[in-house]
Formats: sequence, structure tokens, C-alpha cells
Amino acid sequence: MIGISGTPRFPFHPYGEDTLTPHPDPFPDGLGQVELPDGQLAWLITRHEYVRQVLRSPDFSSDFTKPGFPLLRPVLPADHTPPPGMFIRMDGLDHTRLRRMFIPEFMIRHIRALEPMIRDTVVGALEDMRAAGAPADLIEWFALPVPSKVICHLLGVPYADHEFFQERSRTLLAWSTPPERALAARDELRDYLAGLIARRLREGGEDLISRIAAERVATGEMAAEELVGASLLLLVAGHETTANMIGLSTLVLLRHPEQLRRLRERPESMDDAVEELLRYLTIVRTGVTRAAVADTEIGGQAVKAGEGVIAWLSAANGDAAVFDDPEGLDLSRGSHQHVAFGFGVHQCLGQPLARAELRIALGELLTRMPDLALAVDPAEIDFRDGVIFGARRLPVTW
Repeated sequence: MIGISGTPRFPFHPYGEDTLTPHPDPFPDGLGQVELPDGQLAWLITRHEYVRQVLRSPDFSSDFTKPGFPLLRPVLPADHTPPPGMFIRMDGLDHTRLRRMFIPEFMIRHIRALEPMIRDTVVGALEDMRAAGAPADLIEWFALPVPSKVICHLLGVPYADHEFFQERSRTLLAWSTPPERALAARDELRDYLAGLIARRLREGGEDLISRIAAERVATGEMAAEELVGASLLLLVAGHETTANMIGLSTLVLLRHPEQLRRLRERPESMDDAVEELLRYLTIVRTGVTRAAVADTEIGGQAVKAGEGVIAWLSAANGDAAVFDDPEGLDLSRGSHQHVAFGFGVHQCLGQPLARAELRIALGELLTRMPDLALAVDPAEIDFRDGVIFGARRLPVTW
């Protein structure tokens, strides 16, 4: 669709001929201007090389209060500022100070220690789904409960409250949510986490929130409000992204039976399969937004301070200069150069956890349910359109 300015409108809807695959790249040169919902023009960066350049360069800011920052949703109140602790929207030392406090919790050796708990959670969810009987909604019984229970265990959030935070997370991330309602959902989550953190400061515990509260907040190194914001980021991102990846990955595998058969025959190839599924799906379909804070250039194109830039991850993951036959699914290629988790200092902190959950969840699902199949025509599947792409329901039999 073309905007008033004569440039393509972004975000693109629909995605393309096949909803599972991202919209084709409209810019052969790897970048071009698009019109955003508020009429603002921004640079859409599509080439793998250029996306990595933008995401690692200090010339581009993650702070949405910077002049020219590209807003992909209805405009927020003019006086709106990022809440404390949301280090995904911080730059430089402010970002580094908070992020480094959480890095040890997501290092590979720590995630490996969690794998028995992840596997128990996966197996328990599959047993619950089997007991419910076929057909069953894989999203409801498996894809959503597994990462929700895991992130709750890690953070110390009671899983009994999962309906509260899942509903508000969906509200916060949906494109159709009015700005006022999105902010209300965010504030309700912050209030909930503030109460939880206050209890952890009094009572202690062995979970991530309790450790950070004792080691950082109680010592004055971190404000309690910063821990609230960081916990909100981890809670929402920690279950929404992986839940949608589990559901969509299952759908993709069922739609590619020959690749599914080879994966079952070679379960040791699951690590490579996970990387290819991450590349192929790239569920953050709208990419990563930045504002130029210095005059610079990308691929010979001048970009001025105060101009908005969108690093379109899905296009970068479909760059034929990096991935052979990028529109095809090839579980054997590994695709370790993908940017589905972003790139540079802001790349996803929880990616070791996400990889472990995907590897274990898909491995157990395919092993324990060898006759898994869709219970509906693929054309009947309804997809979620928001910050994170996913299926609303995925009825299956086994």
C-alpha cells in the first residue's frame, strides 16, 4: 500500500502470499523510505549487512524520546517517557549498567542448569494435553504454558497469576490496542511486579527477582522502580516470544513433512533446525526501531541526525547474499548468521533460554507424539497481528 507521500506504508499488511513467511523486501538496494502510521517518513533497512551496521552503531539510539524516533503505533502522549528499568530503550552507560546486572542469569551455564526443569515442564504440558484429548489447541495446552512456567520459575513470579499477566501482555503487544489501554495494561503489570518485589525485599528467596533485589536494590546500586521495569521486560518478552515460536515452528514442521521426517531421524540436528526456524519465521515482523543521533550513512545513503530508522530483521534474514534460497526452509543449514534476536549491544538477553526451550519443547513434542497432525485446514488458522507474530490457536491431533 502506498502512503500519501508516495512511499510504501509500513508496517506492511498483509505479510505476503503465505502468512508464515515475511513480506518480500521492496528495496533492491537494501534501504528505502517508508511512511509510518502517523505520516512520518523513516528509513527501512533491509540488507543483512546494513541491519547489522545500524544495530551495532552508536549513531543510532533506542530511546524513543529522541527526535525523529519512528513510532509504529498510534502516537503516545507528548510527555510520555520510558519507564525506569526498561533498558531495551536505553543507550550507552545507562543501558550497560542495567543489562550487566542480568547477564549472569542468562549465561549458557546457568541455562543448562535449568534444562531438567524445562524438560519436566515440557513433558508435564504434553501429558496434560494428551489427557485433555484430541483435538486440542497446541497454543493453549503447550506453546503458551511451557515458556510461561519457565519464566515464572526463573523470575519468581507465581504461575497462579498467569492469566493476569498473559492477558495484559497480549493487550500491550497488540497493534489494535488503543494507546491509553496499552499504557493501562503496562501500569497494571508494573503495579503487580512492584508489590512482588516489595515482598521479595522483605522475605528473600532464591529466584532472579529476589537475588537482584537483595544484591542490587537493597545495596542502593539499583532503584526498586528500575527492577520493576526490567522484570516487566523479562516477564513479557520471556513468554510471548517463545510461545509464538513454539506454535509457529510446529506449524511450519507439519507443513514440511519431508523436513520433519529427516529431523525425527536425526534428532541430533535439532540445534541447527532451531536456528533455521528462527531465521525463517523472524516473529518480530516489524523489526527494530532506532533514531539517528548523528549524521551518518548506510550503504552510501546519507542519513541525518533526527531521522528514523527501522532495521527490518525479517528482510535481513531473507537476504540472498547471506542465505542460499532464503525463501525456502532448510533445517540442515543452521542459519547461525540470522538476526532474529537482533544484533549488537541490544540483542536479546534471553536468547540462550529461548534456544533451550525451543530445542527441548520441539524435541519432546516430536518424540512423544509421532502422529502429530493439524486438526484443521491450514487456511483456517488465525494469526496474531502485533509486535510479535504468532498463531492464535493451533488445533492438533495425535
